Order: sequence, then C-alpha cells, then structure tokens
Amino acid sequence: MIRVDHAGEYGAVQIYKGQMAVLGRSGQRDVLQRMLDQEQAHLDTFEEWIANRRVRPTLLTPCWHFAGYALGVATALMGERAAMACTVAVEEVIDEHYEGQLRQLGEEESELKDTIAAFRADELAHKDLAIEHGAEEAPGYTLLSGAVKAASRLAIWLSTRM
Repeated sequence: MIRVDHAGEYGAVQIYKGQMAVLGRSGQRDVLQRMLDQEQAHLDTFEEWIANRRVRPTLLTPCWHFAGYALGVATALMGERAAMACTVAVEEVIDEHYEGQLRQLGEEESELKDTIAAFRADELAHKDLAIEHGAEEAPGYTLLSGAVKAASRLAIWLSTRM
C-alpha cells in the first residue's frame, strides 16, 4: 500500500508541477498551488514511511515523473478547464483506491488508516474545487476524463507490481 500510494502522490505532484509550468500566471494559479502543496505534503508523509518501514519504491518512479509532468502540461495547454478536468478524473480514481485500502486496513494499522482517510478527504476536496472551477465544462470532458481515469488505474496496477 505504501509503495503504490507513494507512487500516486509522486505522480500527482508532477501533474500539478506541469500544470503550474503552463498556468502559473493564470487565474487558476492559487488553486493549483494549493493542491500542489497538499499533494507535496502527502508525498512527504509517504516518503517518510518508505524510509521508516523499508518499503521499496516502485521501479516506475522515473516513468511517473515524466508521465505525470507531461499529463499536467498537456491538460494545461488544453486550457484551465481541461486542467481541472484532469484533477477530477485523477481524484475520482484515487477516491476509489483509498476507499478500497481503508476497507482492507485493520486496527493494527490505525496510523496508516487514519492518514489515508485524511488524505482521501483532501483528494475529494480537490475534486470539488476542480468542479467549482469549471472542470465539467472542459471541451471533450467525457473523453478526457475517461482517458485520464484509464491511465490512472493502469499506473496503480503497474505500481503494485513493480
């Protein structure tokens, strides 16, 4: 769980960095920066757990670095609403993923369970914020959302195995 969650938060940070590279002077700057800061805090937590629990990070970290940043840049180049649509899609997949993990964790992992629950709440807040900022009005929303969700699910699947 820690490996795949670390990979997901790492990818999320890269997505927002890519979006900030394009939209860093736009009206969405503050929203993107707030979400980036929260994702970075999540990543910092998982990096501590990777070290403390001696969990091997995914071998795909270099791929997630490039793919996350590229997804961020690409959606930002499509416009502010497309960048927000990317957030909604990613956060919907992460919500499903974290919900599944919460069902699996017992009381012996209460610290991890509480952290995942808190991070899940942050991710859902990101989704709501992105919807407020026009995500569902992005051109080709359904297609874009479907593609980002499929890529996110594939990244989770691969990160659990490598």
